[in-house]
Amino acid sequence: MNPTTATDQLTETEFSEYNRIAIQNAAKLHEFRSATRQPDGTDLPIEQLVAPFNSTAAGVYREYERMGDRPVSKDLEQRAANYGIEFEHLGLTLGTVLHNIDLTVTLTEELTKFIRDALLERKVIFFRDQHLSEDQQTSFGRQFGGLDAFPFGTPGDNPFILRISHGPGSPGSENGWHTDVTWMEQPSLGSIAQCVVTPPYGGDTLFSDSHAAYLGLPTALRERIDHLSGINDYRIFIQGRGRGAMPDDLVTEVKERIPFGVTHPLVRTHPETGKPALYLHGGFLRHESLFDRRTGQTLEPNDSKQIVTTLLAQHGRPEYICRFPWKADSIAFWDNRAVQHYAASDYYPHKRVLRRVTISGDRPYNNLD
Repeated sequence: MNPTTATDQLTETEFSEYNRIAIQNAAKLHEFRSATRQPDGTDLPIEQLVAPFNSTAAGVYREYERMGDRPVSKDLEQRAANYGIEFEHLGLTLGTVLHNIDLTVTLTEELTKFIRDALLERKVIFFRDQHLSEDQQTSFGRQFGGLDAFPFGTPGDNPFILRISHGPGSPGSENGWHTDVTWMEQPSLGSIAQCVVTPPYGGDTLFSDSHAAYLGLPTALRERIDHLSGINDYRIFIQGRGRGAMPDDLVTEVKERIPFGVTHPLVRTHPETGKPALYLHGGFLRHESLFDRRTGQTLEPNDSKQIVTTLLAQHGRPEYICRFPWKADSIAFWDNRAVQHYAASDYYPHKRVLRRVTISGDRPYNNLD
């Protein structure tokens, strides 16, 4: 008796002319592919394994390859073991929780360097159960550089603490992919945020790898934007209407004291790792302002807007992302030169409160110039 095959078990409805042709074609195509290349494709470069219009996987792979095909270096892994610190990696190329460390005590120079190196390798790092006061939070931030105050926030007892609070009557508004303060001549190195109040559900912050996002762009687009810059400003903070609007005289004053319109490259070189990263903020960048730094020539407005629209969608691809669920007294420390972030506004009308300090940075540049 001949063995029964899956085809023999097809119902009369399933054994249509279409299905007969589809099954036969799939068998022939498999035979052809098996004869022309290795079954698992391991002999081919990643660029030949992904479609030209969907190179996301190539971006993740290339970034992980540059990391030595490891989530952290052997040196950092050994130093963590020496300190008794455990890593909990949330993503392949970014995002790690550092366990068994107390940030309320004064850190040694060696431990501070370890944390900075962990940030450089993982782009965003997290800590649980840290009961830092505002002064302790700013002191922790100062171990990695000077601090930047925020001119458009509500002042508190500590001028370097920005309180980000949402709840009844105030839905979360940071739910867009962004890197902070690109309207500054010297945008921040990074930020340290501590969760003070957590909602019962939701309120996570997502982080996206700007290095992998750059590497995942189609080659032609990547080469085109390498020499492009755009103008950034803080118009969204001074164009408010209603009760909270900034008065005209204060708008004039702030424009005189803080430059309104600074140029930054779309691809910035990380000053400490040397790696290129996609760098833009859709709310601060003037979408029609792109120009070629080599020639000074401004792109046609529609061309400029189309490039910006394409790039703004890049960080939102899930392959580049890790997601951090907040708990009370959790801390996130992210590198604005290497990641973008997105605060999920999925908890309204519940309350969510973060305290953030911002570490001073330097002017973005691209080493191709």
